[in-house]
Parts: sequence; C-alpha cells; structure tokens
Amino acid sequence: MNRSSKGEETLEKSLREIKIDNQENRGTSGSKASFTYNAERVLGSGSFGIVYQAQVVETNETVAIKKVFQDKRYKNRELQIMKELKHPNIVELKHAFYTSGDKPGETYLNVVMEYCSDTVYRVMKHYNKMKQPMPNIFVKLYTYQMARSCAYIHAVGICHRDIKPQNLLVDGRSHALKLCDFGSAKRLVKGEPNVAYICSRYYRAPELIFGATDYTTAIDIWSAACVTAEMILGQPLFPGESGVDQLVEIIKVLGTPTREQLMAMNPNYTEFKFPTIKAHPWHKVFRQRTSPDAIDFVSKLLQYDPKSRPHGLEAILHEFFDELRDPATKLSSSKPLPELFDFSKEEQTQMQEMLRKDSTLLERWIPQWVREKRSYAALAAVNTEQGAAKDAQRQISMPSSSPEAASGAAQPSAST
Repeated sequence: MNRSSKGEETLEKSLREIKIDNQENRGTSGSKASFTYNAERVLGSGSFGIVYQAQVVETNETVAIKKVFQDKRYKNRELQIMKELKHPNIVELKHAFYTSGDKPGETYLNVVMEYCSDTVYRVMKHYNKMKQPMPNIFVKLYTYQMARSCAYIHAVGICHRDIKPQNLLVDGRSHALKLCDFGSAKRLVKGEPNVAYICSRYYRAPELIFGATDYTTAIDIWSAACVTAEMILGQPLFPGESGVDQLVEIIKVLGTPTREQLMAMNPNYTEFKFPTIKAHPWHKVFRQRTSPDAIDFVSKLLQYDPKSRPHGLEAILHEFFDELRDPATKLSSSKPLPELFDFSKEEQTQMQEMLRKDSTLLERWIPQWVREKRSYAALAAVNTEQGAAKDAQRQISMPSSSPEAASGAAQPSAST
C-alpha cells in the first residue's frame, strides 16, 4: 500500500468531521439525510485518489470512502455504474457527495461504500508470510463468489476490466467476497470500440495484449482465472514485466496460439511473429498436491479463444465447487459458509436459458437441501424452472412461418 505521509495527512484532515448534506440519499418522505463522517485511517492510495476507512457519527457504522478528483468535462462512469448494481458479491454503494479542493473550482467526488476488513491480496500475503498455501476451501469460496460477481455484472452488460486480488474485498468474519473498484468498468456496446490498454498487467487477457478493441466480457473471466491460479500458487501465474513479456509468459504455459485462436482474439492482428512453443502441461504448472479439479477448472477458463471461456454461471457448475454444495461443509466447527445460493433475478434469467438445454443443472446451482432450508432459494428454484419451461413452451408453440419467428424475436441471450 502506497503511503505519502504529508499528502495523506492533508487529505485525512479534509475528511475529518465533515458535515454532509447528502443529496444522493433521500428518504421516502423526500427529506434529505445528513451525515457526519470521521476519517479514521487511509486504506489505500494511487493515481485514482485515496480510500479511507471512516465512521458514520450518527449510526457508528464503519464505511470506506473513495475520494477522486472530479473532472467537470466528464461524467463519473464509476458512480453511474455503481448506482445500477445490487448483488451480494458486489461492494454496496451507500452514498456519494462532492467536496471542494484547495484550488478554486476544484471538486472531489467522495463515494461511500460498505467496509470490508480484508482483500484477497492481503489474505494471500498472510499465507505467503507463513510459508503456507492458501487453504483449498478459501480458494474455492473466493473463486465461486468471484464467478458469481462476473455472472451478475456481465448479465447487466458491464465489464469490470480490472479484476485482480486487490479489487476483491473479503469480510474477515464471514469470508464473503465483494468485487470493488469500478473505476475502469464500462458498459460494452457491440460495434463500439474500447481501449485495449486496460486491466492490470498480470491479469490482462491475451486479446488485449494483441490490441483488440472489440473485446467482450470474457476478458474478466481470464482475469478471474489468473486470480484463482495465484491463490493456488501463492504468486502470479503470468508475471510479465511489460506488455510483450506478459504475452511471452502466457505462451510459455499455453503454447503458441494457432492461427484460428489468433483470429478469435484479434482478426486485425497481422504482426504475429513468435516461434512455435508447445503448451506446458497444466499439472506441471501447479504444485504436486494441487487437486486435479482445481487444475482442470483453471485450464478451462484460461483459453486463448474468448468464446471458449465459460461465463460465470457455467464456471460455478464445475466439480471444483462440489465441496461448497455439500451441506456438511463448514469453515470451522462453529462457522458456516457465507451465503452462496442467493441468486439475483439477472442470474436466474441466465439459468433459465441454460436449463432449456439441460434441466439437471438446477440441482448444481441450488441443491435440494438448500431449497428445503431457505425459502428464498426454493422460490428462486421454482421461478427459474417455471421461466425455463415457459420459454421452452413459447419456442415450441411458435410457428416457424410466424412474423415473430421470421424477425427472430426470441429471448435475447445474455452478454458474454
């Protein structure tokens, strides 16, 4: 964590005991809510700005406040996106407010979010310090929740574009995971170009290194798989020192991409001149004791062709997560697993599409024992099954010569 004492002291003072008339949080009566925040310590800083841990004086609640310089020429995309998101594995936006800077006309946006005590990065660092691998149950737990966060944001058309251990918050008590930092996130629109120079290097998908500007949300799946591999290894899987070196690291493991794979990543790329290198066997990439399920899971996500990577809800069907579906699994004798089956409506819609092809999948997403114990899970299962049945019936009853069929008015598939 970067710390520049003088600059941070100044910024910390600027947040201490600020009275905020919060325009973002009106009650049902239309009255404005007023809050006082006490900045307690700096959690992190960088080119984006600074993140504080703070306390809400009125409620004693601990929150995180991200303070960023607001360029008036641009709308803050991060705030706009966060307002749209609500999911158990996405950090919750609580409030947002503006403060003035030292210079005239200088404005800062302060985004108030739920506070989590840890990050996946810090948890990995803890085990590295003890010279121990991260326990398998945590690798599974964090990966499963990370995949669910991807499933949700991708279903609503958002690509995070910077998934890495530092951007995965962890509640130290429950081990619930929350994806955070939507500063690089964007709603991807087909046909609209996007910048290729995005995402932290170690987690950058190969199509980005090849300069693709029409990439999909599959870049997040690559990043997530890199994080999983890092949790298992205790160090980054592809530790490139530059963009080109990053590609070399990937090729050392996956081998030289074929012409077809290269075309799938970026059809416009013609300068590809690498010697032919064979793929390194995955079981040799990881430690000898690494479970075959873990190796198989990572290998299925780390595919050159973006279309070959499973999306979030497909990923959690893998046998790697069977332990999490077992009712006997606990974090410890007295500590249950965090909630894993509270699927959002967006996730349920995706499930319906997949259930039309294979009705047995529901048991893997929402096991029977979960439905019996939790009424909301039972309701989600019923809604998902009924939705899939209705969609299937609609397709069967729709004549092929009908105007709807001719215009292709079937349900649109989720963004991938």
